[in-house]
Amino acid sequence: MSDVRNTANDATRREDGDSNTPPQPSPIKLAIELVPLLLFGVAWALYGLKTATGVLMVASVLSVIAAWFLLGHVTPMLATTTGVVLFFGALTFAYDDTRFFKMKPTAVNLLFALVLGIGLLTGRPLLKKLLGEALNLTAEGWRLLTIRWIAFFISLAVANEIIWRTQSETFWVNFKLFAILPLTFAFMIAQVGLIKRHTVAKSRVE
Repeated sequence: MSDVRNTANDATRREDGDSNTPPQPSPIKLAIELVPLLLFGVAWALYGLKTATGVLMVASVLSVIAAWFLLGHVTPMLATTTGVVLFFGALTFAYDDTRFFKMKPTAVNLLFALVLGIGLLTGRPLLKKLLGEALNLTAEGWRLLTIRWIAFFISLAVANEIIWRTQSETFWVNFKLFAILPLTFAFMIAQVGLIKRHTVAKSRVE
């Protein structure tokens, strides 16, 4: 989903001890997540979608290894995304059909929406487990934020299905490379108001 945060908000968080904005990813974490996508784009431009699929499969596995050694852990989202990339990439090569790979973003986003939905229905908001140390929200805040993320993931899945089925491969690749990430950042920025309204103030010892 933003790295764009204004200084005033950062200063407020340090002063009040509250987490009013979504956590900022570290440069290493950003590189681990973005480099495979960059390599995919270069490979597609030079050799086509099938080769780019193989490049992304290898790069995704390497990103998991890099996360383990550089960050000391692999996030569930990175592990899940890599698994789906490998699955649909394998189908692409097995059946020599790039349509399988074009379905990958749909599967990833629906899977994330499903997992968050199950957590919401069972009273275990998974966003709280993922972001609990960075955000300190009320129960209603976690519920609303989870619902919004579910709606966002479903929207991305629907958009991907419409685009790959109705538009050219070039249009779809540009959507994947240049639209999904900015849309995610914009969505995260749009949640700042909700997060501020539902942040639980931490008591401080004067």
